[in-house]
Amino acid sequence: MAKITKEDALNYHEGKRPGKIEVVPTKPYFTQADLSLAYSPGVAEPCLEIQKDPQNAYKYTDKGNLVAVISNGTAVLGLGDIGALSGKPVMEGKGLLFKIYAGIDVFDIEINESDPNKFIETVKAISPTFGGVNLEDIKAPECFEIERRLKEELDIPVMHDDQHGTAIISAAGLLNALEVNGKDISKVQVVVNGAGAAAISCARLYIALGVKRENVVMLDSKGVISDDRANLTPEKLEFATSRHDIKTLADAIVGADVFLGLSKGNVLSKDMVRSMAKDPIVFALANPEPEITYEDAMDSRPDVLMSTGRSDYPNQINNVIGFPYIFRGALDTAATAINEEMKLAAVHAIANLAKQPVPEIVNKVYHVSNLTFGRNYFIPKPVDPRLLVEVSTAVAKAAIASGVARKNITDWDKYKEHLLEFMGRSSKLTQQMFDTARSNPQRIVFAEGAHPSMLKAAVRAREEGICKPILLGNDEIIVKLAQQLKLSLEGIDVVNLRHPNEAERRERYARILTDKRQREGYTFEEANDKMFERNYFGMMMVETGEADAFITGLYTKYSNTIKVAKEVIGVQEGFNHFGTMHILNSKKGTYFVADTLVNRGSTTDTLVDMARLSDKAVRFFNYEPVMAMISYSNFGTDKNGSAISVHDAVARLHNEYPELVVDGEMQVNVAMNTELRDSKYPFTKLKGKDVNTLIFPCLSAANSSYKMLQALSPDTEIIGPIQMGLNKPIHFIDFESSVQEIMNVVAVAAIDAIVDKKK
Repeated sequence: MAKITKEDALNYHEGKRPGKIEVVPTKPYFTQADLSLAYSPGVAEPCLEIQKDPQNAYKYTDKGNLVAVISNGTAVLGLGDIGALSGKPVMEGKGLLFKIYAGIDVFDIEINESDPNKFIETVKAISPTFGGVNLEDIKAPECFEIERRLKEELDIPVMHDDQHGTAIISAAGLLNALEVNGKDISKVQVVVNGAGAAAISCARLYIALGVKRENVVMLDSKGVISDDRANLTPEKLEFATSRHDIKTLADAIVGADVFLGLSKGNVLSKDMVRSMAKDPIVFALANPEPEITYEDAMDSRPDVLMSTGRSDYPNQINNVIGFPYIFRGALDTAATAINEEMKLAAVHAIANLAKQPVPEIVNKVYHVSNLTFGRNYFIPKPVDPRLLVEVSTAVAKAAIASGVARKNITDWDKYKEHLLEFMGRSSKLTQQMFDTARSNPQRIVFAEGAHPSMLKAAVRAREEGICKPILLGNDEIIVKLAQQLKLSLEGIDVVNLRHPNEAERRERYARILTDKRQREGYTFEEANDKMFERNYFGMMMVETGEADAFITGLYTKYSNTIKVAKEVIGVQEGFNHFGTMHILNSKKGTYFVADTLVNRGSTTDTLVDMARLSDKAVRFFNYEPVMAMISYSNFGTDKNGSAISVHDAVARLHNEYPELVVDGEMQVNVAMNTELRDSKYPFTKLKGKDVNTLIFPCLSAANSSYKMLQALSPDTEIIGPIQMGLNKPIHFIDFESSVQEIMNVVAVAAIDAIVDKKK
């Protein structure tokens, strides 16, 4: 973990604008009419509807997506009782996590009140504002009474995350760690060092999962909590042991199967770990220093299964794995509470997720390539994008089944799509593409079969049923790589194009290509040599019908790939050029950008072809194309620069292809702002229409534009490049493409092949 200095921390929180969160409008506010709807007089109508039925607040306000993060600052992180105002940066941080991981809006509320009754009354008084309450950093034992009463007296979900968040994540870790070491949860001996809010909640949840109460020993600052001690709180008395022969942690830990630490740093020694049972589970969660360091625990014995709260070691127990998604599921069902059934559903969803193949984004963030379920990975990573769908869905289902939901969900596939769209991580378009590809899986050749990303994408494509993969490359290397990555090659063909067994096919392909290009100076010998190159060989597989589509680009320069595609596949009749486009799925909508890869220049002929090809491509994805030809000039304001080519292209398009909805040349802001464009240039063919397709004057402009948006808007999903204008489904990817990005192009290629067969 990088060392964080005081200066770094203060500069981060101050920045150009103090704090970490802001309020962002979700409705138009540009005109007087907008403002009249937002406030007076239009706002009266939803007010009256809510007065008729309070549940309408979920329909007309943000209540159903708004959580209060509330604290009195009496137990802040590892800082203790520092006061309500001093804890505000933590509450803002919690709000940020809610938003970035689950799309939940948050108001952080710091209440300067340590009296539980007054604190409870304050929260109750402001509760109509919110769809849920996240209690945070409130000291024990007051936190127990505060949460209990608020849950009883409010009709919205209330959860003290310090208690239940840690309990849920660590319980998921416990289930999986026990699966790894093969132990029965009903027989394990558990030692809990710490008796605060989180420790009590963890112990309760472990028991709900099957740990025997008599097998739990809990310690506080005075030692083992036994039933002969006086003045125990009700919570501690609940876990008081009748074993009077043990007094200290060293006594309690002997023969234990599980250690859970929620106390202070460096209280668990190597010798104590050595005294535990075989394959011990150690959850050292004290903050900021764990009860024993990861290095010391692993040095004490090799069979230990270890978790901490730190991100720089395996199996981090981090509350962010749970609370955003638990509240997401509760809010989406308008639940009246977060009950035990919902917590247990979250536990099992998190535990099960760790057993599934790990997404590429997780491997990238942690700089690994082969995370698999086992000793070093039995808890999902906080960055795992699947948590949103898996945990939120499980919690929502539990809310409905347990009777606390006021809103029913019946179409769970649609709900999962909604979650992905909501966070800008996927879209209906993506889902439709994958569903269409699955309907008729095509034979797709992956050019760089020995590249880890290409291999993972091929395996996933086969697992998800979107194609029948064919890998090009050295079969021995591919098999070895698959073993290293623990990937199954079942159902995947591997073709070593350089193997002597492929000599006949190389020669056959060479003769076909020679016959096709003999008037362009091709000889058989030259063509035969080229068949040792993956792009020539793979494209010839498609050209001859021995495969349906081809994916390439991780190794090869675009200029070479483009040259091969023109030679082997050729450009569609009626066009002189082919190109590519990228699809940008943003929260504002879906946009198509061309030409992002192929044509460097900006001649009039090229731009005319790009507009015509873009029209076909956008329709291919079931959108009605509304195309803007982009330049730095607006409708002839510059008659001397490079805008002339765009201007002339538009004139030709209007004259020769009047059915196309296209106009320009225009600047990007004019194209995207319908009201501005229509008021200043009412003569355009785009009047009253929202542009969804941008055709740039040259490769540099198009490529830079989409990559800038990709860098500045991580929530925007990028699909592409998508080939337009070749005779066969040949598709390219960027050299830095992730597995998911390759998968998106595979789906496009599969659909392209399906359509190609129907021509």
